[in-house]
Amino acid sequence: MQTDVILTCAVTGAGDTPARNSNVPVTPAEIANDCIKAAQAGASIAHVHVRDPETAAHAHDTAYFREIADRVRDSATDVVLNFTAGGGGDLIPELTGTGDARDIHAAAGSDLQSPSERHAPIDAVLPEICTLDCGSLNFGDAVYLNTADWLREHAALVQAAGVKPELECFDLGHIWFARQLIDEGLIDDDPLFQLCLGIPWGAEAEPGTLLAMRDRLPANAHWAAFGIGRMQIPMVAQAMLAGGHCRVGLEDNLYLSKGIKADNAGLVDKARGVIEALGGSVASPQATRDRLGLRGATLENH
Repeated sequence: MQTDVILTCAVTGAGDTPARNSNVPVTPAEIANDCIKAAQAGASIAHVHVRDPETAAHAHDTAYFREIADRVRDSATDVVLNFTAGGGGDLIPELTGTGDARDIHAAAGSDLQSPSERHAPIDAVLPEICTLDCGSLNFGDAVYLNTADWLREHAALVQAAGVKPELECFDLGHIWFARQLIDEGLIDDDPLFQLCLGIPWGAEAEPGTLLAMRDRLPANAHWAAFGIGRMQIPMVAQAMLAGGHCRVGLEDNLYLSKGIKADNAGLVDKARGVIEALGGSVASPQATRDRLGLRGATLENH
């Protein structure tokens, strides 16, 4: 069992969730404020996506990431920032024509970026952690696209920037490829894994799947797991009991309990209560840096 738990709060995500819960932060100021409130509630890490302030749609703008980092820094609230680098992988394929004239292309709603484009905000702002999604999968009704060569290129960019990659794995094959990246020397030091459970159509959010994925991790891995929707809080307990760390937040779940809409600080507080009831405690941001081998805050230099 893990008793010194690193607790991540994923504050906003990329989905069309603001329409379903007005507590989902949208603007850089709102996202930064939720990072601060989550940290004050006990979160060790804040995981950050950015959105278009006008439409609330997922965005990639470096300026939004920088504003969030600056606002968190200026607040004097200590929290480890983990920026997404997984945007730009959404493919909705469309087939047109027939016979020799048949063509397949990215339909409306697709959002595709190269590895260097995905990495640009990370290289510019240098958070302590960024995500590296370790494979492709059917993601709802779309395809999340991350080819092996793209992942190698992206891992090398993250490595050169000196940012700790969080290896997000949505299925067992992703763990297999993450171990390949480690074997090829593209991941430094003890790797950090995030086991992502319950996203259609990847790994299910249930104990057997969690344990199967855990058992394929390298011996020196740090790891966390989360479930989405109603499985968020149960997976806090299950990940902790299985020896891992935990994640909650409005990216993954909009409700504190049935019919009661959540906010990020409330989800952190609820998760902390579960952790403490099981005999554990939540790691401070500085203890998290020490444990994961992070380089510490560097935002004042950028």
